Amino acid sequence: MAKRNTKTAKPKTVAAENAFEKYQSAVWQHSLLTDFDISLFLLGKHFKLYEKMGAHLCKVNGVDGVYFSVWAPNAQKVCVMANFNGWNRESHLLYNRWDESGIWEGFIPHIKKGEVYKYYIKGFDGEDLEKSDPYALHAEHPPHKASIVWDTDYQWKDKVWLNKREKKNALDQPISVYEVHLGSWQRDPSNPERVLSYGEIAKTLVPYVLEMGFTHVEFLPVMEYPYYPSWGYQVTGYYAASSRHGSPQDLMLLIEEFHKNNIAVILDWVPSHFPGDANGLYHFDGTHLYEHSDMRKGFHPDWKSYIFNYDRNEVRSFLISNAMFWIDKYHLDGLRVDAVASMLYFDFSRNEGEYGTNEYGGTENLGAVKFLKDMNEALYGNFKGIQTIAEESSTYDGVTRPVYAGGLGFGMKWMMGWMNDTLKYFKLDPIARKHHHHQLTFSMTYAFTENFMLPLSHDEVVHGKSPMIYKMPGDEWQKFANLRALYAYMWTHPGAKLLFMGGEFAQTSEWNCLQSLNWDLLEHAPHKGMSRTVKALNELLKTEPALYHHNFSYEGFEWQEADDADQSVYVFQRRSDKAKDTLVIAINLTPVYRENYRIGIPVKGKWKEIFNSDAKEFYGSNQLNLEAKSTENIVHQRQKQSIAINLPPLAVTIFKKTVK
Repeated sequence: MAKRNTKTAKPKTVAAENAFEKYQSAVWQHSLLTDFDISLFLLGKHFKLYEKMGAHLCKVNGVDGVYFSVWAPNAQKVCVMANFNGWNRESHLLYNRWDESGIWEGFIPHIKKGEVYKYYIKGFDGEDLEKSDPYALHAEHPPHKASIVWDTDYQWKDKVWLNKREKKNALDQPISVYEVHLGSWQRDPSNPERVLSYGEIAKTLVPYVLEMGFTHVEFLPVMEYPYYPSWGYQVTGYYAASSRHGSPQDLMLLIEEFHKNNIAVILDWVPSHFPGDANGLYHFDGTHLYEHSDMRKGFHPDWKSYIFNYDRNEVRSFLISNAMFWIDKYHLDGLRVDAVASMLYFDFSRNEGEYGTNEYGGTENLGAVKFLKDMNEALYGNFKGIQTIAEESSTYDGVTRPVYAGGLGFGMKWMMGWMNDTLKYFKLDPIARKHHHHQLTFSMTYAFTENFMLPLSHDEVVHGKSPMIYKMPGDEWQKFANLRALYAYMWTHPGAKLLFMGGEFAQTSEWNCLQSLNWDLLEHAPHKGMSRTVKALNELLKTEPALYHHNFSYEGFEWQEADDADQSVYVFQRRSDKAKDTLVIAINLTPVYRENYRIGIPVKGKWKEIFNSDAKEFYGSNQLNLEAKSTENIVHQRQKQSIAINLPPLAVTIFKKTVK
């Protein structure tokens, strides 16, 4: 064990000088990294770097303190500057490892949890840099930018959930996701400027999600980020839960409360790009360390941010370790991976001549492909019952195919085509819908090529796109009827479901991350009816196996009527493995009430309406099919039996065989 003596100019203030005198010779040579760790790191195969890199509270030779380690291979020197040494840049010089790994490390005694620090880095060309710790577990509240020595210790009480997660979170189970931005779902009523803590959010959000019947909740990114209107998508602290809402342990408590209520938690994760903030990953050691040096590959023109260099082994180790970290230490049940298409292709959102190519001259980012495959294999190989979900808008083949079968290995993929076609259709005046009838049927031509999740996300209610309710045509009643029908169509369409907060009660303004949702709208009948509709659909999803058992397979769906364009009517079946579970869904997307509309029925008997989006409790006109319908021996819609029903206006109705 060696101690390093450093000779530097003393600080000018008395307090800083006292701190300097106490600690100036206190960097000890110590390492948590083994030769095997270094080998894995350099190969891009170390997936638990969070156990070794960053700042770790530990005891060395009986002395409590903190071990620091940071990757900066092109730096001339790396020092720890902090409160304890008066923010002296030079007093605590870390050791540069002898193995050419580029890692600087050292143990500083007597430092405690809560110490605020940065790394001072003398860059490759002599530039003076002050950087946050890429592996920091906690950070100062923005706009302050320093890292904080912390730990991830927590006495978890969610073992019951983890033991059943593999079944509850499986693809043949109901999946209905409530997408949430923690800073604007609800704010302090007495002080609307103040965002709630993780603990405060737990007291209101958990019971609300439970009451509404969602099976999953998805948080927009909670990693530390400097610019609040970025919604968390411009990350500077990949391992730090945002201090805006409290400590890492506070976030763990929130997740645990969801688990106690059998609700899975998904986290939005951004391995696609990072901002150019001076304290962040960009130009970390005076060189393009984390990002491509070729800005045709390393800079994203749309987001003005920097793209990870997935060709670099150490970068892949950093990112995959980060994915592992959130599931390991925070007990998350899945990751929604943002902007996958932008990772897969160098020419994403670029004009001719503005993008680079791979070694074969193509535009596919082969390093990103390898990274995503390695990531999914690591996650699914280490954690039972988790899901990874790709926000991916291209036609890349095999996003949800297993890696061993040539795919990327994701569990699910967002169905962006369905979202675009559906919203375009529902925006149309019902008179014009007959001319665009197959905009709704088209999704079934590719619905089972991937494991799709149907998203109506935050992206659809910002930047002038209008809230969901005002995308709908017609007067007030028709707007609400259209939106109820859209949701009912979505919940009966094959695939998992995702709805952004506020959509469930028809928020009347675009999402604003700086203020709370308009909860007072629930005092009004149309909005209360919308909320009841979504709650009923979630209950239906969980109690009707036909709506989820074959969510990603053709066995679970059959068109009965896909061509009645003149009346804008659609009829289809949803099925499970049991005939008794079969549902027949009829959709009327005009405001015309249609009596005695005949629909085919697969099994003889009495069929009862089990859901009608036009019900009075949903703020509908209450045009219901109150009596069970006995089948007639009339072949219709390729079914041997049929019944005549009343089709409510702008509504979805669902029939099931009754045992009575």
